[in-house]
Amino acid sequence: MHWLDWLILLGTLGFIVGYGVWRTRRSSTSEEYLRGGSDNRWWAVGLSVMATQASAITFLSTPGQGFLEGMGFIQFYFGLPLAMVVINLVFIPLYYKWKVFTAYEFIGKRFDGRARFLTAGLFLIQRSLAAGFTIYAPSIILSKVLHWPLSWTCVFIGVLVILYVTTGGARAVGVTQKQQMAVIFAGLFVAFGMIVWLLRDTISFGESMALAGALGKLDVIDTSFDPTNKYTVWSGLIGGFFLQLAYFGTDQSQVQRYLGGQSIRQARIGLWMNGILKIPMQFFILLTGVLVFVFYLLHPAPIHWNSANVAAAKSTPASTVTDATLQQHADNTVTIASTTKAWVDAHRSGQTTDNQQRTTDLRNALDHDEQLRETYRQEIKASLPKPDTNDKDYIFITFIMDHLPVGIIGLLLAMIFSAGMSSTAAELSALAATTTVDVVRKTRSDRDQVKATRLATVLFGLLALAFAALFPMFENLIQAVNIIGSLFYGTTLGIFLVAFFLKRVGGTAVFVAGIITQVLVLVHFALDKFDVFLMRNADGSTYDPLELAFLWYNLLAPALVVALALLVQALLGRSGSELSGARATK
Repeated sequence: MHWLDWLILLGTLGFIVGYGVWRTRRSSTSEEYLRGGSDNRWWAVGLSVMATQASAITFLSTPGQGFLEGMGFIQFYFGLPLAMVVINLVFIPLYYKWKVFTAYEFIGKRFDGRARFLTAGLFLIQRSLAAGFTIYAPSIILSKVLHWPLSWTCVFIGVLVILYVTTGGARAVGVTQKQQMAVIFAGLFVAFGMIVWLLRDTISFGESMALAGALGKLDVIDTSFDPTNKYTVWSGLIGGFFLQLAYFGTDQSQVQRYLGGQSIRQARIGLWMNGILKIPMQFFILLTGVLVFVFYLLHPAPIHWNSANVAAAKSTPASTVTDATLQQHADNTVTIASTTKAWVDAHRSGQTTDNQQRTTDLRNALDHDEQLRETYRQEIKASLPKPDTNDKDYIFITFIMDHLPVGIIGLLLAMIFSAGMSSTAAELSALAATTTVDVVRKTRSDRDQVKATRLATVLFGLLALAFAALFPMFENLIQAVNIIGSLFYGTTLGIFLVAFFLKRVGGTAVFVAGIITQVLVLVHFALDKFDVFLMRNADGSTYDPLELAFLWYNLLAPALVVALALLVQALLGRSGSELSGARATK
């Protein structure tokens, strides 16, 4: 990498960390350290909310998602605006009314210490895993691209985040996220513009969209009602709605962001900003991936996107990687490029019939390309002692490193690192606050509360680094993060829904319902994941009666919590009920 790229990358990260430490070095009150000072305007709240959600995984994995599967992933976010409505009308007013530091403190006041501990515990488990993942996921890719040891890359990200979050807590998170979002938006627009510019001599933007549409990459809406299909309009509107409701309404890493607003009104407008901008932002990132797909129709693409795998496999004495597969791929790449150019010429000439045939030819060449890639993956897998042949998340970073000019590379790497730092910082701050406020509860002076939270921040930072050392690569990084969330969010959301709307259900009932539901979700996921009940049809095809797309956990788990809470409460009778506000655990 050129020295100018290093200067831009390290200069950007150094400025953000230094600015965060300097601005928040005097954050000595629990109000500032745990809630951010409660003085953020709506635009600062909105940027902070978006920065917390937009991790490095978003900018590494989502373009790859667009490249491989097109725009369908955008349906995942269709429930987001609806979730913002409910959170603005129900969640925010109650959080501000009860003047809580964490979402789980509200549950303790509404129910009792057991329910508070359960919701806080579920958050700590899933968010600790997610924090490790948001460090590990970009590190394993960037380490191979930058030729750094994986452990060094993880430590580099983790130490930078721990430094400024420990110094200023939630206030430091909010302060730095403004700069991080500026870098992120700049990187997005520059990346998109550069792809269009690189394609300009061969194919226009409009023609690129027409070609992508002909190949099915612009199919946004899938109306099929298939519970095994991850991304449909129904899974997005229903499952996505409940996932977003749980994430933005009950996850302390997000709740902490809008609890730092000047008022209820500022917090609400900030969330509206997120609801309005999030879908266009994700659409833009996916579309960038689609344009990268078009670019590689006209330019040679590597047979395997993870170049470190290729180098390692070739250098292995017992390597099974053959030149034959590489040559077939090279020949097929020429076929793809010539067929694409013929499609463009026919499109410009208005030759509809010829264009349909060329579209079919191009699809056949792409199918053959995928077969060759799979053959090569199997050759790599047979050559390496610990094979990790998933290369989908290397697509966008490979394009950046191979085809973008000096200076732009540094900016886009700064974008990826900034995104990783912003989400990890919010997670560590929220984990520390939840631990000292909801789990290790004791009477402390304001100064001692800040000290305890600082210590917890460091410990969770180290724990996240430990988790980062344990993760294997998933099929797709952004899916993995959403799966982790879906396994726990549904139960937590169900407890909050009972707290908000079922006033006569008490702490015992909701605690029992939450425990049962969480166990059932984890058991079902394990049975589904390991194909315990996989069936085989007469024609040889297989199906799993327990198969369920992960988004539906976000609907089924809250429904189960509500139903079980009502049932347990009915069995307990009025004597087992702790009504709203009757018990307040502090």
